[in-house]
Amino acid sequence: MAAVLEGLEPEETAAAAEDAARSAVEAVESRPGAPFLLVGNQLNLDVHPGGCHRLQYLCSQQPPELLQVEFLRLSTHEDPRLLDDTLAQVPWSLLRLRSLVLKGGQSRGALGACLHGTLTTLPAGLSDLACLAHLDLSFNRLETLPPCILELRSLDALLLSHNRLSELPEVLGALPALTFLSVRHNCLEKLPATLGSLSTLQRLDLSENLLDAIPSEIGNLSNLSELNLASNRLQNLPASLAGLRSLRLLVLHSNLLTSVPTGLAHLPLITRLDLRDNQLRDLPAELLDAPFVRVQGNPLGEASPAPPSPPDIAQIPEMPRLFLTSDLDSFLVTPHGCSVTLACGVRLQFPAGATTTPITIHYRLWLPEPHLVSLGPHDFLLSGVLELQPHGVAFQQDVSLWLLFVPPRVQRCREVVVRTRSDDSWTDLETHLEEEAPKRRWARCQVPHFSWFLVVLRPVSNTCLLPPEGALLCSSGHPGVKVTFPSGATEEPRQVSMQVVHMAGLELRALLEESEASVSPLLCLSQSGPSSFLQPVTVQLPLPPGVTGFSLDRSHLHLLYRTPSTATWDDITTQVALELTHLYARFQVTHFSWYWLWYTTKTCVGGLARKAWERLRLHRVNLIALQRRRDPEQVLLQCLPRNKVDATLCRLMDRYRGPEPSDTVEMFEGEKFFAAFERGIDVDADRPDCVDGRICFVFYSHLKNVKEVYITTALDREAQAVRGQVSFYRGSLPVEVPQEAEAARQRKGTDALWMATLPIKLPRLRGPQGSGQGTDFSLMPLNLGDAETGFLTQSNLLSVASRLGPDWPTVALHLGMPYRELQRIRHEFRDDLDGQIRHMLFSWAERQAGQPGAVGHLVQALEQSDRQDVAEEVRAILELGRHKYQDSIRRTGLAPEDSPLPGTSASQTPESTQA
Repeated sequence: MAAVLEGLEPEETAAAAEDAARSAVEAVESRPGAPFLLVGNQLNLDVHPGGCHRLQYLCSQQPPELLQVEFLRLSTHEDPRLLDDTLAQVPWSLLRLRSLVLKGGQSRGALGACLHGTLTTLPAGLSDLACLAHLDLSFNRLETLPPCILELRSLDALLLSHNRLSELPEVLGALPALTFLSVRHNCLEKLPATLGSLSTLQRLDLSENLLDAIPSEIGNLSNLSELNLASNRLQNLPASLAGLRSLRLLVLHSNLLTSVPTGLAHLPLITRLDLRDNQLRDLPAELLDAPFVRVQGNPLGEASPAPPSPPDIAQIPEMPRLFLTSDLDSFLVTPHGCSVTLACGVRLQFPAGATTTPITIHYRLWLPEPHLVSLGPHDFLLSGVLELQPHGVAFQQDVSLWLLFVPPRVQRCREVVVRTRSDDSWTDLETHLEEEAPKRRWARCQVPHFSWFLVVLRPVSNTCLLPPEGALLCSSGHPGVKVTFPSGATEEPRQVSMQVVHMAGLELRALLEESEASVSPLLCLSQSGPSSFLQPVTVQLPLPPGVTGFSLDRSHLHLLYRTPSTATWDDITTQVALELTHLYARFQVTHFSWYWLWYTTKTCVGGLARKAWERLRLHRVNLIALQRRRDPEQVLLQCLPRNKVDATLCRLMDRYRGPEPSDTVEMFEGEKFFAAFERGIDVDADRPDCVDGRICFVFYSHLKNVKEVYITTALDREAQAVRGQVSFYRGSLPVEVPQEAEAARQRKGTDALWMATLPIKLPRLRGPQGSGQGTDFSLMPLNLGDAETGFLTQSNLLSVASRLGPDWPTVALHLGMPYRELQRIRHEFRDDLDGQIRHMLFSWAERQAGQPGAVGHLVQALEQSDRQDVAEEVRAILELGRHKYQDSIRRTGLAPEDSPLPGTSASQTPESTQA
């Protein structure tokens, strides 16, 4: 049986409603491919308006299929009296009903918030539903629990979230079969003690209420496995919670807890205990060490607050928490301190007393250009550059700073540090890592003043303060690497540091083409103060793998030293006295640099060492150039490490298309290169990274290295497509890009600047250039809309996008897009208004594909945004499509000349607007 779905308008009387419903049923049944609302034992009446009228009609007709219905969904965005009359008929018509969903929330307000339904109570007759096991009343206006619910003896799940309940009745504990109860986001201030009588209850959600206490009887819920009490006002918990032996999940974040029962650590099945953002200053050791406990946002380890002051003394206000949006670039810090979360994810905590007077802090995120980034030869950049101002202002107490970064793959003997600039030099801060998710981590440090900050992956650094009495410095990554400082090596204490880098033997042997070649770990020694020591310092390095002191040929052993001024490697084997043991080599030096032991039959190893050292720093990458499928003038350029190419292309190819990636090339961390569009293709916008039509890049292996640009051409695209190219060149931006003949010659050289060339095609325009309509670029049909409200094509949406201008955020909010997504679009296309509009409109359209009413929703959003002109344009497009569709149907003889076509009063097909 085809149930009522489309075209039913509310009527004044029940008889009129029945006639209208009967007509709608006949219309739907006569239409080929009409969707059904009654499928098997499920009846869905919450998708379109008029669900109550449809259900009343079905109940009056009593078709045999109606008696088999076990699942009913009905929207509560109806007239309250009509809704009450309809629900009163349910017990008499749906005798086998097991699940009843009466939810609001299907409609949204002007700012995208879900609107509550009109349901305030339930008719008493619903208590006759003897089989009802699932009842969902979420997003309504219930202020008290309807009495009929308490008589549903088979009820297994009761969902009451997002209502206005201020209390639960004492008799709630009489429901014998209840296993799931959700009262989230209500106004509960207390709970009945009889809640502990729900012996079958397994999941209980009481989050986002106004609870300040929990009855001790809750400890009687012996089968409870999940308990959510987050976002309440709880200051303490009953000790009886430790008796919930079946509990697996306990969520208590965002309360005012100052302590928790010790017995929670001994719950046998607990897998997660969330205590974040409370007032906990101390926790039992069992909980602190437990891997399932989350305690971020608590003042653990801090001193207890002072006792309350007398009434005549002003109270010190609680430290405020600030959450900045992307349109704010500053905030005020007072002597009371504050906790700040920036829109980019960076967090700062200013303790009380950090400043003596109020001070305004400004922040800015910079792209990691070389003049803002300080990297060692074997360092990798993991983040952008954060600038905090005012520079150099010292705080009375250290400020905590959390920088977000994506963790790199596990690498041997490397560590993550925060690097900052101070007095024209860069220093590494003591850094602690905190994990938020498998692919998101925080680098936390203490900063005494503000400057520039970035996150770096470096070889593990071992540091010590060398006194005049001498010291021993060992490597934590390679225990065999040691430096011994004798007494008198320095007159004043100085800082000395050691870093060790490992090189794979296979890579070295491939470079030297020698199967027996091997090298020791590469050792870097640095110091503060004078460049040399007063006494020789003894360095110990392990012999290269596969070599022992008793079997090696000393003529094949070379000690190499890197000269800092010329960046060359010198063989100093004959200049030092090498002392060999079975596993180690020892030698003495008076100043620090890089040292390396090689075992090879080659004689001139200085040049080979330079190549090997560069190979340690080189990354094998591929270059890609893709065009957006829906907008071929938008080009994505990216430089990717070879191991990330396939995964990235899989993620992009549903939205982009283009040639295969370039051949593999090698690049250094921080190396500059640029992309030049050639053969009639130019960049279409003024950009700070675009000079004379060439896009500047800096390669960082752990960052995205991606840019999206709009391109244009001066050639005539109405006659034919423009086939151009984009070429990638090394080095800083040259005076001019090599001409094709010169570029071809350079491409054959071993040290050529050219890296790759990829084709770019701008398709032929069918209409006026710049109209944004009618390209021959291969696209899948958009099919936005449905047969009732109409269809829009890609060309239609491009026309709409070209007219929205600065009003696009208002339109997006009326379309139901979340504000966070708008902020992300603004940031991603911050220099490109057209890109913001197109991305917003097409990302919304892609999510609406196949959804009914999408075009009507767009027209309504345009009208609500005071863009009646664009709304009228969309209506005109729909009307034109309707006439074309009717004419085509009549020409094929599928309909008489004078008969209206059902369902085409305001619709069109996707094909009707492809012109």
